[in-house]
Amino acid sequence: MTETTTPHHAWFAVRCVVHHSGLGVYEERVTLWQAVSFDDAIGLAEDDARDYSQGLNSASYAGLAQAYELYDQPGHGAEIFSLMRKSALSPAEYLTAFFDTGSERQHD
Repeated sequence: MTETTTPHHAWFAVRCVVHHSGLGVYEERVTLWQAVSFDDAIGLAEDDARDYSQGLNSASYAGLAQAYELYDQPGHGAEIFSLMRKSALSPAEYLTAFFDTGSERQHD
């Protein structure tokens, strides 16, 4: 009797960027997927980003997907995404350059 094994499915968080041309904004969406590899998770997320965009007026998937494999099961307080970027900027300069440009749509 030959034993068959099923592929190991891990959890992946994938960030995709959607362009809302009618609003003049870019949206970063982080979605959660159970997949056998980074490539599979990215494929699922890209399909979702395209479907999501088609359901909106003047929106399109911008073509950027970044994945992160979760090391724990998803749950309260679980880290679901991490991106490390090398930079010589000070913390204040870094935050201004990448996260506080003044163009973000945020709630007070």
